[in-house]
Amino acid sequence: MQVEIWSDVVCPWCAVGRARFQQALADFAHADEVEIRWRSFELDPSAPRLREVSQRDHLATKYRRTPDEAQAMLDQMTATAAEVGLEFRFDRARAGNTLDAHRLLHLAFERGGSALQDAVKDRFLTGYLRDGEPIGEVAALTRLAVEAGLDEADVTEVLAGERFTDEVREDETQARVLGISGVPFFVLDARYGVSGAQPAEVLLGALQQAWQERSPLTIVGGSTGHAAATDGDGHDHPAGDACSCDSCAV
Repeated sequence: MQVEIWSDVVCPWCAVGRARFQQALADFAHADEVEIRWRSFELDPSAPRLREVSQRDHLATKYRRTPDEAQAMLDQMTATAAEVGLEFRFDRARAGNTLDAHRLLHLAFERGGSALQDAVKDRFLTGYLRDGEPIGEVAALTRLAVEAGLDEADVTEVLAGERFTDEVREDETQARVLGISGVPFFVLDARYGVSGAQPAEVLLGALQQAWQERSPLTIVGGSTGHAAATDGDGHDHPAGDACSCDSCAV
């Protein structure tokens, strides 16, 4: 079974969703037959390489909140991450453009398949959300990718050119075709879709259902419509906890 996951490396709900999916896999009888493929989704394609403003101030401006209200949003997200064993340090976070990170994730899949791609994905997420790495800058991306197992010469070559840009755009086109507007979004064996960072038991149920049945893409635990993060903005989010282009703690 192939599980494709559309996400961004600056998406806190994507990190939570990855952790919950790992919990589901631990209880899935056929886990050793699951191949994970990370697909590209840029929450802010127009972002500069480094956004100088703090996460708190960025959210305050974005949602027209006071600094204290914005900090409460980040604190809530941090507490949610801790429930699945993740450490988020938004006080360190240095957001930026993620196109190059997605290009390197395609390189990782080409070089080492799903295992290497997942390792690089995890290092990018923790580098941004925990370690304060400037995720849009070449030097930081190179260091993180090499730490995760990619060859430095390969990384340097990719970042010096445009390789894998078309593959990133193809992923994003496919997301639009599927109606994906928020991430994470899981597609199981091209038959079932799960929108948002659903609880592990929902993801496990989707895995079991996809394993047993074949049908056109069916949304489990949400819809393909607007899927915004439940990060204190006061709105209802039926599609699950997720980041979308206009609602995310990034």
